Amino acid sequence: MTSNSIKVACSNCNLRELCMPVGLSAEQMERIDEIVATRRKIKRGSALFRNGETFTSLYAIRTGFFKTSIATEDGRDQVTGFQMAGEIIGLDGIVNDRHSCDAIALEDAEVCVMPYSTLEDLSREVTALQHHVHKVMSREIVREHGVMLLLGSMRAEERLAAFLLNLVQRLHARGFSQHELILRMTREEIGSYLGLKLETVSRTFSKFAEENIIEVKQRHVRILDTDKLQGLINTQACSA
Repeated sequence: MTSNSIKVACSNCNLRELCMPVGLSAEQMERIDEIVATRRKIKRGSALFRNGETFTSLYAIRTGFFKTSIATEDGRDQVTGFQMAGEIIGLDGIVNDRHSCDAIALEDAEVCVMPYSTLEDLSREVTALQHHVHKVMSREIVREHGVMLLLGSMRAEERLAAFLLNLVQRLHARGFSQHELILRMTREEIGSYLGLKLETVSRTFSKFAEENIIEVKQRHVRILDTDKLQGLINTQACSA
């Protein structure tokens, strides 16, 4: 990994507030900089880690988009989540010391590598870091509950509306538009995540476009009527 790993410092990263706790002293930031020793570049279509691999590190996504997926018993690829810059990936490996899913880059990406054993040691000293790690884990649990709600009780229109709103809200937190996004994932991958057939996803996108809720040009989506999109779902589902 040496050729595609470079030295990195959290203290001068513009995503610091998204994936690291705020309000740390200069000395505490220096300690964290020591943990996050390297960055790794991952080419589009390549795996950051695979199901069954030994868990060693958490990864803060610096640039790019990932999907996590598991292989079902009948050999299908079931998408379990999409992750973007400023988010932490790899939490699935903590429970059994092995990763339980594949993490695949949907575009060329770069991650900061955080060896978990070192992170644990420092968390005992820096309580703000420990609290932040717990917060990240809690957010993942809440998001999973939201997905279960999506798959269990919502119609196709509600599922896609919740998905688009969740995506645009997360992007907006990173300084992007509240109304426009580029879909880094395919419609097939969206369908896998939402428990919908590809045809249903395509038909629902077309329906939203016909009703002037969104405008779609290939992977570029512009939300024309946020209120109408929000009105399709209940607030509980959207907060996931």
